[in-house]
Amino acid sequence: MRYYLNSADKLDPVEFAGRSKAVCDAYLQAEELQKQGTHLLSTDEKTGIQALERDAPTLPMRPGQVERQEYNYERHGTLCLTANLDVATGKIVAPTIGPTRGEQDFAAHIEQTIATDAQGTWIFVADQLNTHQSEALVRLVGKHCRIETDLGIKGKSGILKSRATRRTFLENPTHRIRFLYTPRHASWLNQVEIWFGILARRLLKRASFESLEQLRERLLAFIDYFNRTLAKPFQWTYKGKVLVG
Repeated sequence: MRYYLNSADKLDPVEFAGRSKAVCDAYLQAEELQKQGTHLLSTDEKTGIQALERDAPTLPMRPGQVERQEYNYERHGTLCLTANLDVATGKIVAPTIGPTRGEQDFAAHIEQTIATDAQGTWIFVADQLNTHQSEALVRLVGKHCRIETDLGIKGKSGILKSRATRRTFLENPTHRIRFLYTPRHASWLNQVEIWFGILARRLLKRASFESLEQLRERLLAFIDYFNRTLAKPFQWTYKGKVLVG
């Protein structure tokens, strides 16, 4: 037996099919979008990355003996990594590492990312976390896309009124900076989650960190190593059809 999480949007097959197809179609068009100067990035946060320092060194494998890791550890705190996977190249671009992942953190991450090509066109694939559909994000997109429309008041009126109205604005295909949202509870459609698995297996699983700063340095060093030696586009085969549970 193993757990799984059914997407709430599968209760509405039209909603699920529409969102999943839009994301998958974008993945299949990534190379062409890149040629046109459009950045297609899969983005999300990996939260609670622990800086665990083992009380004793790990003992390496020997003939007839598995690797042995000290059970006890000292915990130095946690960091959150917000990463962008460039779908066309498979590289991680403009990562952000910090202690929190709030509304302002994600908006600052997006601003840092688009600053790498201030006049470029950007499409971000993201899940429907509230911080990915926030007032700060709407205001950021409005500023950089030079949208002069009154955005309204959060919780009361206009584009900012509700998460649904903010999502509609952020998804607008006429904007130079826009978002494609995966169906709810369908993060497996977000390619950066595949990369987070690679990060966990290759760096975090057996590591020992003496401090948060060392954890930060090792994360950035791994990203640099990955981009130079391992990065390539994922071969995406799912095409967005409705799955039967």
